[in-house]
Amino acid sequence: MHANIARYGMILNTERFDECVAFYRDLFGLRQLFEKDEDGFRLICLEYGDGYLMIEQGGKAKDGVKSPKEGSFNVEDLEDALSEIRAWGIQAVITESAWGRTINISDPDGNRVGVRDEAGFVRQINA
Repeated sequence: MHANIARYGMILNTERFDECVAFYRDLFGLRQLFEKDEDGFRLICLEYGDGYLMIEQGGKAKDGVKSPKEGSFNVEDLEDALSEIRAWGIQAVITESAWGRTINISDPDGNRVGVRDEAGFVRQINA
């Protein structure tokens, strides 16, 4: 089946749609590919590497952080990413572990998002 996959992507259903779009598009600089509003149902598709992140309405927000099922964004400069995240008013720190360094935050709906050091990820692949 994997040979037939033309493109990969993720769909994130959100309650706080506009806030989540701004979070992923603006904080992470994901380029908007297209958007649709069909009979009041809105979605926006953002470029996510070679794939896409489609943000749709229909999810359920939670105050605080949801369960530890975590998406991640790998970055070249984790300290620079931390500065950008803090500039958004998000309190965050870099966590170091044996497998690498991450910044763990949540989007406006409470979905956990990991920002990971690319160098640590590459070391893990090559180990």
